[in-house]
Amino acid sequence: MTARKYWLGFNAISGIGPARLRALLQHFGDLADAWKAGEAELRAAGLDRLTVENIITTRPRLDLDRMLADVDRLGASVLTLEDPDYPALLAELPEAPPVLYVKGTLLDQDRWAVAFVGTRRASVYGRDVTYALVTPLVNAGITIVSGLALGIDAVAHRAALEAGGRTIAVLGSGIDVIYPPEHRQLAAEIARHGAVVSIFPPGTRPEGHNFPLRNRVISGLSLGVVVVEAPASSGALLTADAAAEQGRDVFAVPGNINARTSAGTNALIQAGAKLVACAEDIFDELNLTRDAIATRAQIVEIVPDNPTEAALLEALSDAPLHIDELCQRSGLAITEVSSALSLMELKGMVRRLEGMHYTLARSGREPYRLD
Repeated sequence: MTARKYWLGFNAISGIGPARLRALLQHFGDLADAWKAGEAELRAAGLDRLTVENIITTRPRLDLDRMLADVDRLGASVLTLEDPDYPALLAELPEAPPVLYVKGTLLDQDRWAVAFVGTRRASVYGRDVTYALVTPLVNAGITIVSGLALGIDAVAHRAALEAGGRTIAVLGSGIDVIYPPEHRQLAAEIARHGAVVSIFPPGTRPEGHNFPLRNRVISGLSLGVVVVEAPASSGALLTADAAAEQGRDVFAVPGNINARTSAGTNALIQAGAKLVACAEDIFDELNLTRDAIATRAQIVEIVPDNPTEAALLEALSDAPLHIDELCQRSGLAITEVSSALSLMELKGMVRRLEGMHYTLARSGREPYRLD
């Protein structure tokens, strides 16, 4: 597994997003080698001139070991796309962020999550509806995702916490820059009962261009997005758009046609969003029940996408197997097995352990340790 510091380094360089990072991994096989590469090698990996210049000029100014130490000092952790604990729903997306900074803990059960977003100027109606929808979802084991903003976001987080459930807050700033600042205590409580997550390096200020990216993470972590209240021009509607692009379900709560904060939600319903009048509407659309969630948390169905994956799934078991043994069992070449296992790991189908050992994904249980 590539050292985390190289992921942090590339994540801090302007112009390096998921697509270019995949190109580097594909060309070099390891980000450590990519970090040390010269201009010609970087161009050979398919990077454009401006991106290569950004790497060459920024790289000497970054102290990667100090960046790792800073994350640790903040009481946070780093998840990369190589990590088996990287959120499965988010990993499915082509634009999955390469690095997540996390305070708290992301669990496998968080794959059953629903996002709530809405106006910062929530009405009494909006607050009441949010509580009425979030509470039964939490009671059924659903994790609530939102953006820690004023209004509907904060209400959704608090409703989840008060119901004794899990909630995830996604920031549009660094993990150490809580915005708005009056939600510092709320963020600390969320970290104790879920996770506070950011895709931005520590110290990043909450600038406007960060929030569309943050909104895509909110929807990417969720099975569906519920818009409670939103005016006609709203960040909540951008989250709904992102959800639709990502293949997630979009829900909207109807509101008073004379209320400014209902214009966006009513328009979403006209455009085809699922009208939500009660929590059962969400359960029904997503086919979620407490029993179904409990069953899926114990057994995650693994369906191969091609013959290579099918052969490896047949060879794998709950017991750790070395990659050489998998080659022998499957009759496949080492290069084909290595490439397929990397993709299967990203899909949550297998887990990679120490010493190039692999096992089937063990949802809801501790991974094997090789002592």
